[in-house]
Amino acid sequence: MALEIGLRRAVDGLRDVRLLLVAMDFDGTMAPFVDRPADARALPASAEAFAELGAAENTVTALLSGRDLASLRAAAQPGPQVLLVGSHGGERWAPEALAGTWDQSIELDDAQTVLLTKVGAVLDEIVATHPGTTVEHKPAGVVLHVRQAEPTVGTSALRAARRRLEDLKGLTLGDGKNVLECSVIRANKGAGLEWLREVVDADAVIFAGDDVTDEDAFAVLRPGDLGVKIGPGRTRAGFRVDGIGDVPDLLQLVLGVR
Repeated sequence: MALEIGLRRAVDGLRDVRLLLVAMDFDGTMAPFVDRPADARALPASAEAFAELGAAENTVTALLSGRDLASLRAAAQPGPQVLLVGSHGGERWAPEALAGTWDQSIELDDAQTVLLTKVGAVLDEIVATHPGTTVEHKPAGVVLHVRQAEPTVGTSALRAARRRLEDLKGLTLGDGKNVLECSVIRANKGAGLEWLREVVDADAVIFAGDDVTDEDAFAVLRPGDLGVKIGPGRTRAGFRVDGIGDVPDLLQLVLGVR
């Protein structure tokens, strides 16, 4: 489907912005969802346009993901000047030219480490009795994936996990597409996007994402910024495209005005 005229006009309005930050979610936005997160790769046309944007004058690119940075680097294979925010804002990296080699990794205290182990054990028990579900371990969290399970099994697993974990002090639970994110730190993509804006001193920001967790980033967009929701669902974004297949056209449209 062709991009709507309102979106095209909004992008054209960014033509004369002094410095534009183009920040993208990865899974479900740049890359299709796959059964194994490690197998995810960006659509070739999206990856190519994103790389060209990173080389455009007065334009900076970034990836803002729920993945930890190691997983994001392995799947996205970003160029050396692409800023990275992982673990929903908990991990941040910027190249030396922009931030003096900013590298914020996650360090847990003893209580957080104990809690993370406990949560992992609970989710392992749930996965053992719900075929098709899997657990993904991150530096500061554990994720229950139910994409490969039968719908009724997946729903049961998510409910069981939330019931057993929701009262644990110090644990943050977040719903995503066929996942339950369990984190022992407080971080969100809104804070991650604000950090990106500050690091590059951006005059305007484009952010595109598909998931519930991306709403925190849409919520911090300012007048003159542009938010694009990928696919269906309620959103704070000002614009929407039908799905991941429209992302290459979106990136090419931005490239055309930069």
